[in-house]
Amino acid sequence: MERRGGLGKGLGALIPAGSPGISGGLEEIEVAAIRPNPYQPREHFDEEELTSLAESIREVGILQPVLVRSVGDGYELVAGERRWRACRRVGLTHIPALVRDTDDASALEHALVENVHRSDLNSIEEAAAYQQLIEDFGLTHEEVATRVGRSRAAVSNTVRLLQLPPTVQRMVRDRQITMGHARALLGTPDRALQERLAKQIVAEDLSVRAVEEMLREDTPEPPAGLDPATATHKLRAPGLVELEQLLSDHLETRVKVNMGSKRGRVTIEFSDLTDLERVYKLIVE
Repeated sequence: MERRGGLGKGLGALIPAGSPGISGGLEEIEVAAIRPNPYQPREHFDEEELTSLAESIREVGILQPVLVRSVGDGYELVAGERRWRACRRVGLTHIPALVRDTDDASALEHALVENVHRSDLNSIEEAAAYQQLIEDFGLTHEEVATRVGRSRAAVSNTVRLLQLPPTVQRMVRDRQITMGHARALLGTPDRALQERLAKQIVAEDLSVRAVEEMLREDTPEPPAGLDPATATHKLRAPGLVELEQLLSDHLETRVKVNMGSKRGRVTIEFSDLTDLERVYKLIVE
């Protein structure tokens, strides 16, 4: 299959060749020459997430390099197994990678942080950088914000762009629609509606306020006789998903917010009593 540019301008800017502490800089390596790390603690890879990532790579390209080290006549993964698996699923022959002499991943983290403010990075590439810091290095949104000098809300809002359909992500990447438009589209979980509105934004040069108003008008009324607090809405109010994500990030657990006409409900998940105590301390701090 035709391979989309794995080493696009943005990715090359994010991890330029010859970055300090990274031997060899950014390279393209044969996917077949890489093998998974036998000490990978993660044994299960969610099938739905892999399918979604493969779809994104097929449409947008690879925005995050994997980290590998030389082993024998090939390479062994240090970080990025999900991307490697997704690339194999898509059928790519090569993948952008950083080659390290050891399994020390800190150099990649440093390079990401040092280059994340470059002006030639678009919002999607910036989101991919934040997501890699979170996924590959186990950082929280708060820790990423501290390292890159942004607010936690800014980091969380940027990462949420990766929840958009790949076609919409490409529009953001190509600067056809703005970050404000993208955030407005995230006010609905309806991916088909997100794609339709994104195309309408480009065709009609809609403002962010206009998109938000269209989403509010498109929110269906609950059926007669059904309690609005328990009604299932196709669309959620703009801003509600964002607040839900911010709560989840702060409490480091899944938070669900349901809003009715007169009252709302916040559901916080916890695993055991110790975890509940942890959540309580974060709330009362």
